[in-house]
Amino acid sequence: MAQDKQHQLEIVTQPNFLDGSALQIPMLQILKEDGTVHKDAKVPDIDKDLALKMFDTMQFIRILDERMIAAQRQGRISFYLSSLGEEAASIGSAAALDDGDMIMGQYREQGALAYRGFTVEQFMNQLFSNERDLGKGRQMPVHYGCAELNFMTIASPLATQIPQATGYAFGQKMDKSGKCTICYFGEGAASEGDFHAALNMAAVYKVPAIFFCRNNGYAISTPSQGEQYAGDGIAPRGVAYGMKTIRVDGNDIFAVYQATQLARKLAVEENEPVLIEGMSYRMAGHSTSDDPTGYRTRDEEDAWRAKDPLARFQTYLIKKKWLTEKEAEENFAEKKAAVLAALKDAEKIPVPHIDELINDVYDTPTKQLKEQLEELKAHIRKYPEAYPKTASRLDGGDK
Repeated sequence: MAQDKQHQLEIVTQPNFLDGSALQIPMLQILKEDGTVHKDAKVPDIDKDLALKMFDTMQFIRILDERMIAAQRQGRISFYLSSLGEEAASIGSAAALDDGDMIMGQYREQGALAYRGFTVEQFMNQLFSNERDLGKGRQMPVHYGCAELNFMTIASPLATQIPQATGYAFGQKMDKSGKCTICYFGEGAASEGDFHAALNMAAVYKVPAIFFCRNNGYAISTPSQGEQYAGDGIAPRGVAYGMKTIRVDGNDIFAVYQATQLARKLAVEENEPVLIEGMSYRMAGHSTSDDPTGYRTRDEEDAWRAKDPLARFQTYLIKKKWLTEKEAEENFAEKKAAVLAALKDAEKIPVPHIDELINDVYDTPTKQLKEQLEELKAHIRKYPEAYPKTASRLDGGDK
């Protein structure tokens, strides 16, 4: 056939429209739902210590999410977003990274942060916005950040972290740091323009970035298939932008780990950005402000509970004789006690002093900021009953 010399394209002489069925991307699965390994699959090179660390982190996050949903219902915190049913996606991928790699999350990546070493006390301090919170109480709950652990502070606006990840990874490439950036987001965020701009730029400039899409079936109450997109999920978009792409079972921690490990190698050694689509399910509501019974059935939820990533991995570890049922139960009870103790301690710690409010905006607070702060203090003195945590610390109170 003739060739288009400018675009190097194959020439045809009859119209041939392609549709979404032209590219069907399979899903990598190593660990089956019953906790056994596919006979033709190879388990990643994970030793007992690493496997148990991954499992312990999954257990911790499961307990943290369940306890903090309950705490929100009790009025002890204002808001919560859980990762129930999605723990394998964040923890399996974080385990495959270097500690120096940058993590940019959306708001279900507490597993990745916990795997890096964020303590239960640090989680609680952020959730209660007390004076030990690394963010000084300026973010709503679940908006974690930790410079020491290379975890970029989470932002509320949807998808803003995706182009930021491209830019950060471009800097890593320029610095020849040998590190990469992983960016997490949901399939709903992939409908934002930021997603498309970020992936296109990452592919064109060949930056060491891993874009990890957690396809959990719903963007709040909007089902993914048929209402968010008509095509074959999110993965084909990576191919369209000329990017290495893979789809994995997001509830299979081995598949997630192996795909991320290989993606990191491509990103760091070849400056090839990679898109990973992890197929999972959000077992809880979108947030504590959401009631999923209004848009999905109990039968659907029960079907996905049978694919629970934590139960699946636990079954594998027991069959491997790296864990016993008794040890799993004891570990769970121990972590639950630690979470409850940290919760009780954190809610007793005072909130940051009001003077902190104007710090970190400029190197030295401006005259205008100081005047605004004094106006705010005057307002609080006038209505102290409306601000009990702050009013008690004004005018010589504890700092």
